[in-house]
Amino acid sequence: MNFFQTIAVAFAMFSAIPCPQPEWTEKNMRYTLCAFPLIGVVCGLFCWGWVVLMDYVSGSVLLRAGGLCAIPVLITGGIHLDGYADTSDALGSYGSPEKKREILKDPRCGAFAVIRLCTWFVMYFALCASIKWNTQALWCMGLAFVLERCLSGFANAAFPLAKNTGLAYTFATAADKKKVRTVLAVASVSLAVALIVVGSLAGAAMVLVAGWVMWRYYCIALKQFGGITGDLAGWFLQRAEIWMLGALAAVQLLEGMKWFS
Repeated sequence: MNFFQTIAVAFAMFSAIPCPQPEWTEKNMRYTLCAFPLIGVVCGLFCWGWVVLMDYVSGSVLLRAGGLCAIPVLITGGIHLDGYADTSDALGSYGSPEKKREILKDPRCGAFAVIRLCTWFVMYFALCASIKWNTQALWCMGLAFVLERCLSGFANAAFPLAKNTGLAYTFATAADKKKVRTVLAVASVSLAVALIVVGSLAGAAMVLVAGWVMWRYYCIALKQFGGITGDLAGWFLQRAEIWMLGALAAVQLLEGMKWFS
């Protein structure tokens, strides 16, 4: 029973998928971060289904790209994009770490958030429209959805926290950190290997950029915020997602050039 409650807590917090709303307890929150990557599995399955449906009905490239752009947002309810927007405003302020943390708590949407969100959606849509969504690409992006959440969960249990309040603090303090770090580290390595095996050069490029985004996440969080927060976790996840998507598109583009083949 506690196993299913743990999954339910993860889906209730990190997705907009209707599910039972269990009471948050010390037991069912201990491994919630380990269940977080399961939402990535759902994103991957829905994206795969959308591509199959578009192929079946001969849907346009734009319609297919629009669906692929919208599906992760609809499944998560935009919770990670909210963190991306708040963090964009904070980074754009060029203020002190204390000032940046104050901006993260401001519910209003600033200019930098609007600019970065518009840019993110335009780039994501363009990348989805340019990628050849064959079986290899679908597998790569499906694994990427899971990998980015494994890395995010690992960071939440391993990186210093910026404050002793908020969702990141709640989940980090409730977690069995040692076991969570072990499980998510093993899962991350396994997914990275799977990406390289399935995606070859594209998979390797996606793993490399995911590692780079993770490193930047750590550096920026510590230097500019004094640690990670829930908003920064969302910022990382959205950056990892679009960078891995970009790596997939870039490799496909290079492989299509005569001098590269």
